[in-house]
Order: sequence, then structure tokens, then C-alpha cells
Amino acid sequence: MELGSVQDQSASTFSLTDEDHTLANSLRFTLNQDPRVTFCGYSIPHPSDARVNIRVQTTGDPASEVFKDSCQDLMLICQHVRSTFDHAVTNFKNEKGINAMDLKP
Repeated sequence: MELGSVQDQSASTFSLTDEDHTLANSLRFTLNQDPRVTFCGYSIPHPSDARVNIRVQTTGDPASEVFKDSCQDLMLICQHVRSTFDHAVTNFKNEKGINAMDLKP
């Protein structure tokens, strides 16, 4: 849900429910890497409320567009990390001669 001003689309606050520091800090990081972002920060209104508010201010581009781009960037980063991890596990298993049946939980 966007709480920003209707006239100034370059600044908005996004409220994400059922989220915490894990997603908020990751989004803050990716947003701050974007040269279009002049300010980004997040807050958690209350520890018992599973919600985060992420404030985004840009150089003029719509904050909603920049926020969406950042979410997509974060998704690509996560996919890359997962792919790299899976590849490393496969290589480890192949080097050690371990098959999937040997690794029962």
C-alpha cells in the first residue's frame, strides 16, 4: 500500500505486511544502490506488528517504479545466490563421490 503524496510521485512510503527486518533491510540495500534514490530507510512501527514501512525518495522518477525495479533486482540476486549454492553443492557431491541417497536428513 502506498502512502505517498499524489502530487509528488518521487517520494512514497510503502507498507509491507507480514514482513520484518530480513526483507526490509535487503530492499533498503538494493534501493540505496540505485542512483535514482536520494533517500531510503525503513521502520517497524511496533515489534508485535508484522509490518514494515519503507520510505523512498528519488531524484524525480516515480518512487513506485524505482521500488518495483529494486524488488526485481533483489529477486535476481536471490536467484543468483541460490543457483551458485546449488552448483557448489553439486560439485562437492561429485568430487566426494556422494550420491543423493547418502545425504538423508
